[in-house]
Amino acid sequence: MVALAARADDGGPLEALRALAELRRRLDRLEAVAVRRARVRGVMWIHIAAALGVSKQAVHKKYGGRRLLPGGG
Repeated sequence: MVALAARADDGGPLEALRALAELRRRLDRLEAVAVRRARVRGVMWIHIAAALGVSKQAVHKKYGGRRLLPGGG
């Protein structure tokens, strides 16, 4: 990811946009994994939301509430 960040900062405008799009995709995946791990460990949605700097409703909308839990609906 460091190389992508460097390309986003040092490359031309189109290269920077491509690098930023890839960084966003990777960060989204990492965030989803972290949220899933937190929920499996029993962390409440309100605490996850606070850690991400968003509302509890935003976390539910993005991650589908209980669907991240094993066997969840």
